[in-house]
Amino acid sequence: MTKNLSILVSLPTRENDFQIEQALSAEQAARKLGIILEISYADNDAVSQSTQILKALQRDRETRPDGIVFEPVGRDALPRVSRAARDAGVGWAVLNRAPDYVSELRNGATAPIFTLTSDHLEIGRIQGRQFAALLPEGGCVLYIEGPSQSSSANKRTSGMLETKPANIRVRPLKAQWTQESGQRAVRSWLCLATSQSAEFDLVAAQDDSMAMGARKAFEEVSDKRKRDGWLSLPFTGCDGVPKAGQTWVSDGLLVATIHIPPLAGRAIEMLAKGIQNGLQPPETSVTVSVSVPSLMVLAARNP
Repeated sequence: MTKNLSILVSLPTRENDFQIEQALSAEQAARKLGIILEISYADNDAVSQSTQILKALQRDRETRPDGIVFEPVGRDALPRVSRAARDAGVGWAVLNRAPDYVSELRNGATAPIFTLTSDHLEIGRIQGRQFAALLPEGGCVLYIEGPSQSSSANKRTSGMLETKPANIRVRPLKAQWTQESGQRAVRSWLCLATSQSAEFDLVAAQDDSMAMGARKAFEEVSDKRKRDGWLSLPFTGCDGVPKAGQTWVSDGLLVATIHIPPLAGRAIEMLAKGIQNGLQPPETSVTVSVSVPSLMVLAARNP
């Protein structure tokens, strides 16, 4: 009897709506294809992620996964672990990164090795265009970014700066892709004397979770006039998960988001197909993200 394929999906955290959607997409793909699925979370710790994957690779042949799908926590995308997977004949799919080692790793590999990523530069460009539509007269944006070591965050910032109009200024804050970290970053900033005289026209974040964390921080402001002033501003995010970001737009908690398709389910399908037919998928595939609502609708609301 043919053994069902088994795949390990390693995600950075379970405290993020996009990663929850990633896990759901993985479960749906595994059910459809009859794949034995294991999902692990690294709690935003690169060492933990490396250890989890290495332990899976060190199992005996019968229990070792046939493929690994992972979104790296750190910047380097685990090059040493990737070589261990290749040498063990285990498929390797990297999400939301395109590490330099992939081309070399594919040479002589017996299992599929590829990257599948969102276009983070374009996501940033879309967000910059959203700012232009929401602030046609210009203004100032409180902008909550992902961590400094995240290439996704850095590319989103670069794209946003590329398309935002010159009359829109940006004040950046750093957080960690979770609602709690967004809340903590804004709460800490509100304790600074410089925040008391600051005036903003928009609060934006590089994901919906951090945007909602910012809202929570402003809800804690004791001065009712200041609290109401902050909460009356438009808030935007990214990810656009149907049950989170898109719902928050419908409910008026966010004025806009960017729908970013989850990657894990598609990566599982690509891995399974590559393993079964013995062919390598394209080295890098990129998904398409869109503004929610559309840029045209946003501009019409703010003539």
